[in-house]
Amino acid sequence: MFNPDPRVQLIPIPGQLPCVVIDDFLLDPDGLVAEAVRNRAGFAPAPHNAFPGQELRMTEMFSARLNEFFMQHIRSRLGARRTSQMFSRLSMVSLAPGQLRPLQRVCHHDNYASSPTECFPASVLYLFKDPELGGTSFYRPRQSVPETHALLDIWAGMTDAAFTQLMGAEPAYLTASNDYFELLATVPAAYNRAIFYDGSIFHNSHITRPELLTADPASGRLTLNAFWICKKAAGA
Repeated sequence: MFNPDPRVQLIPIPGQLPCVVIDDFLLDPDGLVAEAVRNRAGFAPAPHNAFPGQELRMTEMFSARLNEFFMQHIRSRLGARRTSQMFSRLSMVSLAPGQLRPLQRVCHHDNYASSPTECFPASVLYLFKDPELGGTSFYRPRQSVPETHALLDIWAGMTDAAFTQLMGAEPAYLTASNDYFELLATVPAAYNRAIFYDGSIFHNSHITRPELLTADPASGRLTLNAFWICKKAAGA
């Protein structure tokens, strides 16, 4: 299923742990895309988060295999010791800019209930062949993290029109620095490329060509996303 001899690259993110990049991640990426196409009716809007598209949960067996790969090849690079929880899902960013809610127009991170003894690795596997559909960008908040969380809470309650007025720009996916976040690094998409990173870093899909987005897994921005809660390694 997964490349047994992965070639690992590290992409620096200033002031943060690096992004771990592995090309040729799956032995049969076309097979996973075909599975997504067969199960396209099972994709549904994300019910509990601000993901701007549709999702399909992977099986526990698949997630367990992915966790085995993570434990063997990735965890030490991201300061993780053992997995407490993890899950994976197929995802498609599919919303047009005009459909985005305020929090979908900025970056986010994955560990709002963080613990000093835990870390929160995450991964994205790109399962589309057109790199114009966009990779992943990482950001640093210009305010403190508590101040940034307070802003996010305020923005979540704003109307689309009020948020547009605040930002001084029409609805769009975030792709550059602004008054609130500084762009640190962007990892381009490539078919069958997987990236692993510290989920506590603010990040988002780097989408500059939203007109290419679709809810069709055969041609849209199909990815495999995974999320971990891990105990931190000593000294991490």
